[in-house]
Amino acid sequence: MNIFVTNLSFKVQTEQLREMFEAYGEVTSAKVIVDHETGRSRGFGFVEMSSDEQAQEAINALNQRDIDGKAMVVQQARPREEMQAAKQNRGGNQGSYNKPYNEGRSYNENKSYNKSYNNNGGGGYKKRYDHDNEY
Repeated sequence: MNIFVTNLSFKVQTEQLREMFEAYGEVTSAKVIVDHETGRSRGFGFVEMSSDEQAQEAINALNQRDIDGKAMVVQQARPREEMQAAKQNRGGNQGSYNKPYNEGRSYNENKSYNKSYNNNGGGGYKKRYDHDNEY
């Protein structure tokens, strides 16, 4: 079973991660993910164990365990395709940032700030981007 471990202390190295899980069974692989540019831990990793029963025991025992002041999160890893599908179902990356500013609106509707702050002509201050009035 492949196990996803996150919220790791940046001090935890691959060997330490392997040792934590070896207490519960045979570890076939362990890897703390590091930033390619800096070589610093990214705070998560993966562990693969040969037995699903031992892996589940390790998940139950190590989830929320405090390591260097951080409660690590341990869970069964899901395939990347499944994670992307779950993200799309949650509406991931579909926020207002991806919509054009003036989608479906006229220019002046978007620029509601085109009015001066003092409409009675008494020396009011006018925003510089007021395109409808002369300065």
